[in-house]
Amino acid sequence: MNFLGHLYLAGNEPLAIVGNFMADAVKGRDLSRFPAAVEQGIRRHRAIDAFTDEHPLQRAGRERVRAHAGRYAGVVMDLFYDHLLAVEWSRWHAEPLADFAQRMYALLHAHEHLLPERTRQMLPYMVQGDWLTSYATTEGLARALHGLSRRAPAGDAMRGAERVLVQHMEVYRNEFGIFLPAISVHLQDLP
Repeated sequence: MNFLGHLYLAGNEPLAIVGNFMADAVKGRDLSRFPAAVEQGIRRHRAIDAFTDEHPLQRAGRERVRAHAGRYAGVVMDLFYDHLLAVEWSRWHAEPLADFAQRMYALLHAHEHLLPERTRQMLPYMVQGDWLTSYATTEGLARALHGLSRRAPAGDAMRGAERVLVQHMEVYRNEFGIFLPAISVHLQDLP
C-alpha cells in the first residue's frame, strides 16, 4: 500500500493518521519522542507493511511485475494497490475519493509541524498534483511511477510498469478484492 492505501487504513484519529502518513520517514523502534497517537499511527503503518509484504496474493503480484520492475517490484505493487483502491473507491468507502483526498490534505497540512523534514517537503507536491485522486487513472499511476523512478537509484525499471497492471488487470483486481478485506480484518485488533 502506498499513500492512499495507508491513509485509507489509518483509522479515524487525526494524529494516528498523521503518524501513519509519515512513518516511512521515521527510523528506529524508539518512538517515544512522538505524541502517543502519532506513535500508534507509525506502528499501524509498519503493521500494514509487514502484512502486505507477507501476503501470498501480494507476493504473486510482485512476481508478475518483477520481470519489468526488478528489485522495485514491491514498490510498484504498492502503487498498483493504490490504483486499484482508487478505481473502485466507492466499493470500499462511503466518502467520495475527492472529498477524502481534500480532507487528508487539510489534516496533514494542519499537522505539518509534526512531519519529518523529508515528508514536509514532499507534501506540497502531493497536494498540488493531487496524488491521492490521480491514482485512479492509468495516466496518474504512470506519473507516480515515473516520479519514483527519478528519485530512486537505478529506478528506471519502474517506468512503464503500469503496462503490466493493464495486461493483467483482472487478476490484480481479483487479488486486491481478497487482499483489502483481509488486511482490514487483520488491523481490527490494532489500536
